[in-house]
Amino acid sequence: MIIREERAEDIERIRCINSEAFDTETEAKLVDTLRQSGILLISLVAEKDGELVGHILFTPVSINDSKPMPSIAGLAPMAVLPSWQKKGIGSRLVEEGIKYCRQSGYSAVVVLGYPEYYPRFGFVPSVRYGIKSEYDVPDNVVMIKELKKGALANCRGTIKYHKVFNQL
Repeated sequence: MIIREERAEDIERIRCINSEAFDTETEAKLVDTLRQSGILLISLVAEKDGELVGHILFTPVSINDSKPMPSIAGLAPMAVLPSWQKKGIGSRLVEEGIKYCRQSGYSAVVVLGYPEYYPRFGFVPSVRYGIKSEYDVPDNVVMIKELKKGALANCRGTIKYHKVFNQL
């Protein structure tokens, strides 16, 4: 399996992956809208035997009231075709995505996700750092991983995603 950056010819397949992996079209529309917004994205695909079977996206997020402001990426969404789930593809996408984020200069990665899944990659509840989500979700689903030791030591506040996340 190959994890690589998305290419222009992958866009339609990425839309299909997100549509099939989730109950609604929201995530597929979110990815398309974020791509069109012009913000910096880390968009990776999982390719198995020439077929795209998974996708992961990272976008810049901010923490209000945090001085200095660390560079943080938000992981959302991550999708694997239903017939390819539970085969380690999602894990590979997360692991490679974290590497890309580190290489791109991010200090941390945040995710709103399953608390039984993301800790295996080093994510911890963000409330440990005094960081909460702008969304009304349980504290245990908002997790963060430092990519640079001590990057979150003086952070407090609320994670803010790109405005597109609130438009869909």
